[in-house]
Amino acid sequence: MKKNNVQFFIITGMSGAGKTQALKCLEDLGYFCIDNLPVGLVPRFADLITESDARIKKVAMGIDIRIVSTALTHKTFAVIFSSTLNLLRSRGIDYRVVFLDADNPVLIKRFSETRRKHPLGKNIISGISEERKQLTPIRALADKIINTSNITLSQLKETLSELVEIKVSKEMIINVVSFGYKFGLPLDADIALDVRFLPNPAYVDRLKKLTGTSERVRKFIKSKRITRRFLKKLFSLLAFLLPNFVKEGKSYLTIAVGCTGGRHRSVVMAQEIKEHLLRKNYTVRVAHRDIDK
Repeated sequence: MKKNNVQFFIITGMSGAGKTQALKCLEDLGYFCIDNLPVGLVPRFADLITESDARIKKVAMGIDIRIVSTALTHKTFAVIFSSTLNLLRSRGIDYRVVFLDADNPVLIKRFSETRRKHPLGKNIISGISEERKQLTPIRALADKIINTSNITLSQLKETLSELVEIKVSKEMIINVVSFGYKFGLPLDADIALDVRFLPNPAYVDRLKKLTGTSERVRKFIKSKRITRRFLKKLFSLLAFLLPNFVKEGKSYLTIAVGCTGGRHRSVVMAQEIKEHLLRKNYTVRVAHRDIDK
């Protein structure tokens, strides 16, 4: 069987999380996109693409709960989805599964604003709850989970662009995010670090109104022995973990660093992690989610 070097992305996730927008973004990036493809047809579709003489090298497929009939339980759907991925893999087809998610209140608001009914035919709240339960096994299979609760369309496109670049280059991009626990844990975090045990500049009058981007705050936190011990142990752990993630084929890793409010300690530690990994020649991006809250 003739095989072409085709890039395959499978876009799935919660209804209302932005799958249609994600496909449009990938279309803008030059991908041939097909939405609402029955999961059982995915291997045949992939064969048609790879066997075709057409110059289609980049493909994105949208698969979601809309294909689930009343006779298809979530366990059956999960089994079929997993079997489909195994078939793709056995045929030498390289793919990535991207799962789009959003917080329940955000999904409820989006459905209310668009006045669309939930695909499962239930009221919005119960529909979201049932869908989340049905898609839990699928979420666990994803190569990348994107939570769209607090990102703009342009940010979604930027994230997808990064994934496309990874697909081509085969390198792992590390995203380091600082956050405040009182605003919630980032749902797309692969590794979460709690640094609330470090000395808190919020209790120092001269530092309280500053943020972790201030050199004064950074010096205060880094001057503490416990901080230096923590960074030494953390860097040792990352030295072990990251090469193994790369070896396993992970293409996108999110390290979330949290303190109470997300303005001081987590910001400083996120910056320290970024600078350390850059010295180790990793591709790293940093974002401070709650620094202005």
